[in-house]
Amino acid sequence: MKVEAWNLVRNVVKEKLARDEVALSMTVRLIRTAEIVTIAKTAGFDTFYIDLEHSSLSIETASQICMTAMNSGVAPFVRLPNLASDVIARILDGGALGVIAPHVESAEQAKQVVRAAKFPPLGERSHGGVLPHMGFRSFPTSEVGEAVNAATMVVIMIETKEALAAIDEIAAIDGVDLLFIGTSDLCASLGIPGQFEHEMVRDAYAKGMTACRKYGKHLGVGGLNAHPKLVAQFVEMGARYVSTGTDISFLVSGASAKAAVMRNL
Repeated sequence: MKVEAWNLVRNVVKEKLARDEVALSMTVRLIRTAEIVTIAKTAGFDTFYIDLEHSSLSIETASQICMTAMNSGVAPFVRLPNLASDVIARILDGGALGVIAPHVESAEQAKQVVRAAKFPPLGERSHGGVLPHMGFRSFPTSEVGEAVNAATMVVIMIETKEALAAIDEIAAIDGVDLLFIGTSDLCASLGIPGQFEHEMVRDAYAKGMTACRKYGKHLGVGGLNAHPKLVAQFVEMGARYVSTGTDISFLVSGASAKAAVMRNL
């Protein structure tokens, strides 16, 4: 029986978003081995992103984790350390099903990410041979490009007042799948650091949701894992991708709670 390229690569986040369901994500900054994939799956996460911006993890480590995740039904994304096209190519060729691009403040920068992340005709990503997404099988270039483009997500972070001002133009770009609001950094940029319940934050999410609905994109919530009521409000507003916290925070909070219980015995 012939194996077709588009039957080999699957992104559960895209599938959930298409069904208007919430996709839950965790952030990997500490764990350097594939065990984090099984932990994420057992805990019930749909996806995780490996944060190469705020950690010392390498592209090689990220690739090993991503390849394990692809075979476990958990969608692996990588938060980019920068917007360089060669970095984006290496991360995606290594097994990621999406890139999360920080420090994007204009439509042109968002286009740059799409060009690097997508194969022609949508982008300019180079075909470098067999991919882990295809089980290292060989397929016609056109089939690989179509299948991988369909499964690969481009996520643009909205974390500055400049990005917020350009959010409509960014959402309009073909190839951008999701706008991910980095609430903490956005608050700092707006001059209201730590004021997550400020009206300007609600206005930012409302503006983001309007842009996403206008252009058929999706909205993500970041930086609010300590504020579940706010997350619930933004999900009710229409956000469907939720970042819940880091492996570091989960470990510290769990360990701290257990130590407190045992010390009070």
